[in-house]
Amino acid sequence: MASAIKAKITEDMKTAMRGQEKERLATIRLILSAVKQREVDERIELTDEHLITILDKMMKQRRESIAQFETGNREDLAAKERAEILIIQQYLPAQLSPEELDKLVKDSIREAGATSARDMGKVMSLLKPKVQGRADMTLLSTKVKENLSAS
Repeated sequence: MASAIKAKITEDMKTAMRGQEKERLATIRLILSAVKQREVDERIELTDEHLITILDKMMKQRRESIAQFETGNREDLAAKERAEILIIQQYLPAQLSPEELDKLVKDSIREAGATSARDMGKVMSLLKPKVQGRADMTLLSTKVKENLSAS
């Protein structure tokens, strides 16, 4: 099954080349490079789920880089990472609202029968497939911790 996301990324790369959008083109090439690397390593054609995982990982890397750059007073590099995040987000499913995230966290805690922070792994394993690419996992784990410590 061919990936619709990959087809869109490839088409957007062509558009960025025609429009001479250098920053956008560079980010799209980074995405395609990561995709190609995984396809070659695993000798498979990636599905949309695989691509969402790759894009989610790229988002996490950029968030971590932003934090490091801000700590080092390198706002120029942090701004570049933020611009890349905006481009990567275009290929991910729509982000969950805080209300939707809270509901999913509470439902997963109930489903897992979690009562304390020791059960966090169970809750996260239930949540991860539901929110992959649609929420920041760091924020999600913080919400799970808050809910488990409150109960």
